[in-house]
Amino acid sequence: MPAILASILSWVTVLIAVSGAAVGQENAGGPQQVTAASLDASIRRGVDFLIAHQNPGGSWGSATRTKNLNIYAPLPGAHHAYRAGASGLALSGIIDSVDPRPEVVTAIGKAAAWTAAELPKLRRADQTTTYNVWGHAYGLRAISRLYLRETDPAKKTEWTRLAQEQIDLVDRYEDINGGWGYLDIFDEITTQKPSGIPTSFTTATVLLAMDQARTTMGVKLNEKLVKRSIVGINWQRTPDFSYTYSFNHRMRPRGDINRPAGSLARSQACNAALRVFGEKAVTDEVLITWADRFLAREGFLSNVRKRPVPHEGAFRIAGYFYYYGIYYFTESVRLLPREKHAAYAKSLAAILLERQEKDGSWWDYPLYDYHQAYGTGYSLMALAWCRDAINASN
Repeated sequence: MPAILASILSWVTVLIAVSGAAVGQENAGGPQQVTAASLDASIRRGVDFLIAHQNPGGSWGSATRTKNLNIYAPLPGAHHAYRAGASGLALSGIIDSVDPRPEVVTAIGKAAAWTAAELPKLRRADQTTTYNVWGHAYGLRAISRLYLRETDPAKKTEWTRLAQEQIDLVDRYEDINGGWGYLDIFDEITTQKPSGIPTSFTTATVLLAMDQARTTMGVKLNEKLVKRSIVGINWQRTPDFSYTYSFNHRMRPRGDINRPAGSLARSQACNAALRVFGEKAVTDEVLITWADRFLAREGFLSNVRKRPVPHEGAFRIAGYFYYYGIYYFTESVRLLPREKHAAYAKSLAAILLERQEKDGSWWDYPLYDYHQAYGTGYSLMALAWCRDAINASN
């Protein structure tokens, strides 16, 4: 997940081919028909996969299955961040499925206990990495959902406290240029406050999670920090509403990765974040343009799915852009008038039904043993939105 997702080629060692990284196969037979039954069956299979692969302690993912393919991950903190991010996404996807089976309720309970115990411990691995911001962001997503399904007032208060704590923790890692990044390896000088490269999409991811927590639980945000973050995203925005990969990339906005095709996944998240926080430039027309572009050019992202080398695709696209873009497509489109939701939901659902693996998971990039958890979490959240949007139109 660009949550954990991004890495730089100079930090990557690749010793295997794509075929060695593959896990399972996608559904055969071409596009799947989108019906209430097919959506429900797909969601159930995804939930079954996550239940079957949940760690005994309640989390998802591990540092195993390296396949001699190692993304830079200082021990042990980087893997705590990976697990927190993947677990937050998996838990959010299961909750959004609204599956009432007893085994699902049990899995949510185990994951909730792990979340309450482990998220307060999450910190950056060392001065070179701030992968923890992904864990805080997707932890907030999960906490917001746990709060909504909780009926005990005392426990709701505790989830609110934990959410506020996560916001305060991620605030510590705001970059000096405003917003958040995930690496701080480009300068010999390391600082208490990160001075690396805030990225447009990491910043958007954090802001959208904060907004959901604020809307759901009434937590308080540092408004000065939020304003700096919005300014930072806008500095990375180009006139066509592509977003450069990072703060430093704004100096070469027509580089491959910064052009519309390279920004296909980022633009969904960044447009949504700016719109939610009051940026009037992100109109319905902008959201529609990028939603249509995403569906028309989804092949640019899909072409790199499951390839083990980051940024090897056209326009420097990496495999881990894929399900991130799928999920934030829904975050962007949900901001449009309701009458437009169903058509987009049907188009996206058709893609997700076809992309589901035979074991019930979804994945786009071999990241230790976290990829199926985060890919399935993103996809379940997206499919749940599709299901609700389609049902609302009937």
